[in-house]
Amino acid sequence: MSPDDFEAAVQDALDSIPDSLAQAMDNVAVFIDDDYTPGPREDPDTVLLGLYEEVPLTERDSWWDAGSLPDRITIFREPILEICASRDDVIHEVAVTIVHEIAHHFGIPDDRLHELGWG
Repeated sequence: MSPDDFEAAVQDALDSIPDSLAQAMDNVAVFIDDDYTPGPREDPDTVLLGLYEEVPLTERDSWWDAGSLPDRITIFREPILEICASRDDVIHEVAVTIVHEIAHHFGIPDDRLHELGWG
């Protein structure tokens, strides 16, 4: 799948997110990158499909709105394409990944997401 086709599939996945969930998000931008590069203290074989970066809503103080940049959700194209056989698979996997990362925006940790089946 070309990068443009993948971007279109990500948009289709974003369009499938329930409106109530999308409207509850606050100042979040979605980006696409080819692959995740593990940090110096991480396992070099770490594979991520998506990543939420910033401060969850549950941890924000009153100062947060004063000029804060948007939170970032990054979707990693290569690992998603490695596990998907079709465009529909990509849309589904991206939607699941985005919901997982949005949950982090709302302060839900990985262990709870795994319990709920969104791991």
